[in-house]
Amino acid sequence: METEKFPEELADALVGVQRLIRRRLRSEMTMPRLRGAEVELLRLVEVRPGIGISDAAKELFLASNSVSTLVNQLVRDGFMIRETDPADRRAARLQLTETAKTRLSDWHARRAALVRGQVDRLDQADRDALRAALPALRQLAVNLHEEAEEP
Repeated sequence: METEKFPEELADALVGVQRLIRRRLRSEMTMPRLRGAEVELLRLVEVRPGIGISDAAKELFLASNSVSTLVNQLVRDGFMIRETDPADRRAARLQLTETAKTRLSDWHARRAALVRGQVDRLDQADRDALRAALPALRQLAVNLHEEAEEP
């Protein structure tokens, strides 16, 4: 019976940790808040500069027109640059502005400090357990991503 509860308990714990990290980081922000999908797109472009709208849509599991709307908002707000693809004048390549790079860098630093502070409060056995769980959690993410891409 206990193993039947494990998947739900794991999912709840992961969602709870992510939600609380997001709330804590948002509460400390002095600038206007970005929506979750906007942040996801910015983070994707951060790791894949020059990505196109259709590839970004596939990666984020969103419709191309939804990503296009997000891009328009982020361009308007000064966080993203839409460049014409020289190989296909109809396609766009996405880049971050310096403002976006600075904001993401600040976010990464604040998130790392927050999580580091909370992990430091745990005893050594709990820190070791979390460290040991990282490969399995990464594989879980890969599996979920691969399954979502299947037709």
